[in-house]
Amino acid sequence: LQKQFGFEYQTLVDGEVILHLYNRGGIEQTASMLDGVFSFILLDTANRKVFLARDTYGVRPLFKVLTDDGFLGVCSEAKGLINLKHSTSLCSKVEPFLPGHYEVLDLKPSGKVASVEIVKFHSYKDEPLHAACDTVETLPSGSFDLETVKSNIRILFENAVRKRLMAHRRIGCLLSGGLDSSLVAAVLLKLMKEINVSYPLQTFAIGMENSPDLLAARKVAAHIGSEHHEVIFNSEEGIQAIEEVIFSLETYDITTVRASIGMYLVSKYIRKKTDSVVIFSGEGSDELTQGYIYFHKAPSPEEAAEESERLLKELYLFDVLRADRTTAAHGLELRVPFLDHRFTSYYLSLPAELRVPKNGIEKYLLRQSFEDSNLLPKEILWRPKEAFSDGIASVKKSWFSILQDYIDQQVDDLLLEKAAEKYPFNPPKTKESYYYRQIFEKHYPGRSNWLPHYWMPRWVKATDPSARTLKHYKSATQE
Repeated sequence: LQKQFGFEYQTLVDGEVILHLYNRGGIEQTASMLDGVFSFILLDTANRKVFLARDTYGVRPLFKVLTDDGFLGVCSEAKGLINLKHSTSLCSKVEPFLPGHYEVLDLKPSGKVASVEIVKFHSYKDEPLHAACDTVETLPSGSFDLETVKSNIRILFENAVRKRLMAHRRIGCLLSGGLDSSLVAAVLLKLMKEINVSYPLQTFAIGMENSPDLLAARKVAAHIGSEHHEVIFNSEEGIQAIEEVIFSLETYDITTVRASIGMYLVSKYIRKKTDSVVIFSGEGSDELTQGYIYFHKAPSPEEAAEESERLLKELYLFDVLRADRTTAAHGLELRVPFLDHRFTSYYLSLPAELRVPKNGIEKYLLRQSFEDSNLLPKEILWRPKEAFSDGIASVKKSWFSILQDYIDQQVDDLLLEKAAEKYPFNPPKTKESYYYRQIFEKHYPGRSNWLPHYWMPRWVKATDPSARTLKHYKSATQE
């Protein structure tokens, strides 16, 4: 953007570009031209306006409170707003700011504000405005010939990783050994070599002794040649972290809490034991490329495509909330190439039937696209989906069943029977859910509406969000 528009920067702060963009073309263009993740508040005192904006998928958090009498509070975490002492309203509504939107507010002489409009500036399927400044050549469009599609996916994904290499601090990468993080790590290492980065890429895996993730991640690290770190935790450490994790996350969603524990512990390790600060991760791929096992049960490719978009829309409540909050809790900066605007808009523009699972394998198109690249060992490229909260435990006993056994002792049957009376909104249906809810309410009483609903698979009669409880998973692992 600096090159494109000839901006003269006065600092090295990446946020400075916001001021130049706004000065040049107003708020709509500013939000639409930012290629990456952000949330910001911009104050235009000359025109007495305040603007709020948040990136397309809400990778960066933003919360606001606006009282009836025009008092505005903004924070990157909800916990910064809940105890604001303000004369008129006792319990004001703290809510997440919607991803992909900006808000215009009038600034009164008194310092109070009034909301004028909230505008959605980017739809996932539309090619982003900033594509015009992109270094990637114009891709052959309109052709859905498989070879062209696969080549475009590779070009755009590689570009998504390349543009995220800008960093003043050391780059590292989370590596669970699943398809998504493995692809990110492999492409990242290849590009770092190309630009002669002076240090080796550190990759990080977490799990319990002999968990499938640790073994798979080891294979990938050996194949790509990263400096690999393994963080091994036991059930006690995992259980001890629950309260800290829920406090950081500001949610009581079952699958989010489960999966966050491993990510929180690995982030803690990275912070303490290494100097990697900019952390790449594979978030967003499951939602975009239909990676969840329940997609096998989609009634039609069109419904699968709709579900994929719904998941992307809600990412900020679930997976990217987990990824951002667990890394940021330890001062790390998360980067998620799968949620690159150009990559996602291209992928979502493909015919619905190209994107569905095939031959019993989810993310078939993504795997196929990298089939001949030799970036990954074949068995990793075609490794079936492991939910993060399951892959970190041994096959014999899932992490979620370890959690449930512990919690079973902590929550009385009678409490669960009366759960719906105590918590009428999103009532807990299991002891595990009840346990998380109790911790959440302790820190954030009366704020349960931050989570509109629990994350659950569709099209299957699931009572638990873990993939290991689904039929397809059982047959796949028992063969």
